[in-house]
Amino acid sequence: MSAARTPAPARTAAPARTPALTPAEVELLLGDPADPANPYGFAAAVARDEADAFPGELCGLLFEAGFHLAYLPREWGGTFESFDRSLTLVRAAARRDVTVMPGTMFSIIAATCLQVHGSAGQREKVARILREGGAVAFAMTEAAHGSDLVSGALHLDEQGRLRGEKWLVGNGTRAEAVYVVARTGARGPGAFTAYLIDTPRGTTPEGLTRLPAPRTDGMRGVDLATLRFDGLQVPPGARVGKEGEGLEVALRAQQAVRLMSMAGSLGIADTALRLTLDFTATRRFGRTTLDATPYARRECAAASAALLAADAVATAAARGVHVTPRTYSVWGPAAKHLVAEATQDVLRHCSTVLATRSVLRGQAPGDGVFQKLRRDAAVVRVIDASPYANLRSYAAQLPTLVTATTADGPAPAVDAVFDLEAALPAYEPARLDLLARGPDPVLAALQDLAAELAGQTDADTSALLKELADAVAELPALAARTRGADADPHALADLGESYAWLHGAAVCVRLWVASRTTGLYGTAPGDTGWLRSVLAYLLSRAAGTDPRRRARDLEPARDAVGALHTSHALFTALPVPLDAPQEAVHAQG
Repeated sequence: MSAARTPAPARTAAPARTPALTPAEVELLLGDPADPANPYGFAAAVARDEADAFPGELCGLLFEAGFHLAYLPREWGGTFESFDRSLTLVRAAARRDVTVMPGTMFSIIAATCLQVHGSAGQREKVARILREGGAVAFAMTEAAHGSDLVSGALHLDEQGRLRGEKWLVGNGTRAEAVYVVARTGARGPGAFTAYLIDTPRGTTPEGLTRLPAPRTDGMRGVDLATLRFDGLQVPPGARVGKEGEGLEVALRAQQAVRLMSMAGSLGIADTALRLTLDFTATRRFGRTTLDATPYARRECAAASAALLAADAVATAAARGVHVTPRTYSVWGPAAKHLVAEATQDVLRHCSTVLATRSVLRGQAPGDGVFQKLRRDAAVVRVIDASPYANLRSYAAQLPTLVTATTADGPAPAVDAVFDLEAALPAYEPARLDLLARGPDPVLAALQDLAAELAGQTDADTSALLKELADAVAELPALAARTRGADADPHALADLGESYAWLHGAAVCVRLWVASRTTGLYGTAPGDTGWLRSVLAYLLSRAAGTDPRRRARDLEPARDAVGALHTSHALFTALPVPLDAPQEAVHAQG
């Protein structure tokens, strides 16, 4: 993964300020991904994957269209409006090749850090680089310590020189600046300070060596580097913010990154299920097609429920960061956990149906797409934090959060999160916190809401709502197992797992309530079908059981996804039209 193998998109003048690019415009720009002659389609993505090649042409086209501006604030010359809009925009591109995300958006962490505590000059420098399609690297992780960030060894010596190594640095070979978190104290989270180091294109400062990072099995061709600091002199004015706040700000900034990684997971899941539906509709099995067999229908129904649940949870999380940023240290990573795990479920169910075609490499037209999706998903799952580090980051806050009552203060009002037509307050990264306080804003009123809906929904949905309310009521007891001399060593992880699935289920209920007069996922207003399916899926995962045992409840999700696929729309709560009819990409044999 050297700089020679990961060229940057062609450098031109920054695009004039224009309205934000839309997902529909991305679809039109990139064309039908199933067309084997499309340089921005599946066949081209598989060919790049086989060659370990960076998607330079794809990233270049998106740069010309202003795609890279979607995460930059307006005052930086960007087109950012809200995270839910950016989520769907990125998903439209990522469903073709998720490698486009790091190719165009790896700088989001460094940019967010600069928004929070950078000086005016530092912000302007980074804004200029990013507006023009350049990259700013974020260097925090070290090979010897991984997610144990407080053990980081790269340090600033007494002469003001940086010494040590950072690894898996995104855009590390082509970055024009590096935001590096370095040890400046003895111990604890306050022992780290951030510095912005200039690394102009085509040059490497004295004392810094850029080395290829270990190659990844998925998202091949991504620009990752090891940065070796061997006495690099930190220039005056390079420190970002105050001494000792580097790690804290970096951790707060990563909350935004988790949103974009969810877009990657959703893009992968969307394509996996779409390919599988195409295959089952045309593949003959005896005297019928595969999609008419109970086994294949159940697998596709389970995959559909998992995808709709992931979409609903990611959409709400992307809106929630605007409305209640001070509780996002729990909401964000819990959503990331659910979306990543649900994507693995989608892939598992789809691969069961595709069988041999799920493991073929790219030789015949259509081959190789699915196995690339599986490998890419594994990288997305860990790209911003390991599953354990992500789980630990929010689970540690849950014993207090799930036992809080209104006596500890009112729960934040979050109605605007679930009304997808409601305007959102501006995103303020400086308000992101590392500790959520007060009652959980989603779960606080769930008991009353479930009881109210029991008389307004069908018997099956009402039973699932009661099951959800009962499971949420058990969370304080599970939290109690994490404390005291007899604490269960696995209770905190169990609490984190259960909370993610139950919180996601409550999110879906709130979304359904807010959309009763309009409908979501292409369904009729008031239709409980998709809600019943996602609740069946999420409650099964929370209980540690196989969702396929609730096959009848999962069927409406399969019907909703099938209808969206037939109408050529993304599998999103508010459907986005695709540019061209999708053709089956698997050889029919």
